[in-house]
Amino acid sequence: MTTLHIDNTVHDYDSWKAAFDRYEAFRKERGVRSYRIARDAADPRRVLVDLDFDDAGAAAEFGAALRRIWATPLSQQQLISHRDPVVLDVVVHQTL
Repeated sequence: MTTLHIDNTVHDYDSWKAAFDRYEAFRKERGVRSYRIARDAADPRRVLVDLDFDDAGAAAEFGAALRRIWATPLSQQQLISHRDPVVLDVVVHQTL
């Protein structure tokens, strides 16, 4: 499994989440198997998203598509800043 890690700072979480939800089909069509959303406890405007893929190629392709999404007016309204997405190879995934 490969994870694309995304680190955004947003103006308002609820508005950002509504915009994020509009891309559910987009994520599924591009190979996202699951995802997690977390917020920084010290700064709730900082939103961390981990998208899981079968392989690094699909994650990298999604990263390129994500850059196009960030250029849209809807995303520009939501984002204060974002860091470049990072492709991570998951080496251990344990559910307890």
